[in-house]
Amino acid sequence: MRKLYPLIEPYDFGLLDVGNNHKIYWEKIGNKNGVPILVLHGGPGAGGNTSLRQFFNPKYYNIIIFDQRGCGRSIPSGSIDNNTTPDLIEDIEKIRIYLKINKWNIFGGSWGSSLAIAYSQKYPNNIINIILRGIFLCRQQEIDWFLYGMKNIFPEYWKKFVSILSTKEQNNLLDSYYERLINKNPKINEEAGIAWARYEANCSTYLPNNSVKEDFVDIKSALNLARIEAHYFKNNLFLEENQLLDNVYKIKNIKGYIIQGRYDVICPPQSAYDLSKAWTNSEIKIIEKAGHSSSEPMIRNEILQTLERIKNEG
Repeated sequence: MRKLYPLIEPYDFGLLDVGNNHKIYWEKIGNKNGVPILVLHGGPGAGGNTSLRQFFNPKYYNIIIFDQRGCGRSIPSGSIDNNTTPDLIEDIEKIRIYLKINKWNIFGGSWGSSLAIAYSQKYPNNIINIILRGIFLCRQQEIDWFLYGMKNIFPEYWKKFVSILSTKEQNNLLDSYYERLINKNPKINEEAGIAWARYEANCSTYLPNNSVKEDFVDIKSALNLARIEAHYFKNNLFLEENQLLDNVYKIKNIKGYIIQGRYDVICPPQSAYDLSKAWTNSEIKIIEKAGHSSSEPMIRNEILQTLERIKNEG
């Protein structure tokens, strides 16, 4: 079983003004002359957890991580104004140009996989390889599954998720949660943010894992995640239905690596399977006894092995 690399500090970081009152936090870790790899965090709204740095060989990779609009160390914190998928795609491109990177590998998990695909489909000439974990294709069925379907696997956590809502509010979970999350009263929006984030965390692993839940203890982080996710879900992730699958032909010449937990309840394997069938230049690895989180031991091991294989193949 491979171990994560030691946690190291960035050798460079900053805030990039991308317009629309947004400044994006970015950082570079590892070998400044190494092979560039862009790391896209999940959510939307999760932010770039420092543990993401540890998946990549710092002697080989020039690792670029940034916090997407409204989350992490980007400002304004929690903002959903001018916060759309097309905005994020252009932010990525602005970062690439600002950092003077010609081509890069791109890695993304969960929502990060969606954004990685969407960016690569718009800018395929900028990509070396695409490495994805826990595939989310932003289809309505996947949004509905998150809100209603997961109760079939985790009924006790779903019950807690809906328990803060009135009986009437439970008729439309997304709208009801969204209204609470944008409410100006901290008592209302923080309660909703914590409930949403805990629901997601509790359903993210094959076996209970307190370390994953601890990522959502901070009220500000939980609220940002929930508010931005609800904002994106209400707007169908700012993508057309099946857009990511329909446009797979645009990345047909890029090698793809798909890593998927068999028991991923957040992003069930059907989406990874659908993507692998449409993207003939990809390979898929279904990881048994694993859920959604990148902290799952077998998921983590496969990510590390895949990145090492890409390194060795040059």
